[in-house]
Amino acid sequence: MVVQMGNDDATDRIFHALADATRRDIVTRVMQRPLSVSALAAGYAMSFAAVQKHVAALERADLVTKRRQGREQMVRGNPEAVRRAARLLDEYEAIWRGRIDRMHDIINDDDEGESQ
Repeated sequence: MVVQMGNDDATDRIFHALADATRRDIVTRVMQRPLSVSALAAGYAMSFAAVQKHVAALERADLVTKRRQGREQMVRGNPEAVRRAARLLDEYEAIWRGRIDRMHDIINDDDEGESQ
């Protein structure tokens, strides 16, 4: 089984973005409802600029989108990007489950051969 998500650079950006706990939290929050960058920043013990950098990394990975609404930048989650990441992880899980099943079969074949 070959695991393919499409563009390797896009995959790298998604998993790099999700490697950070703050960015995962931002994704979780904006998947529930759109939030302004200011509202996001209020929830973290870091500067507004630092939160903007996290949002920018998430935008580059296509995990969120930003749209101006009046004076604020609203951040929304992109469920399709999260689904792409989940599909890739599901494929990895299938590979490992297949390997475990094959190891189990080999062990059982060896056990059966010894008992004869």
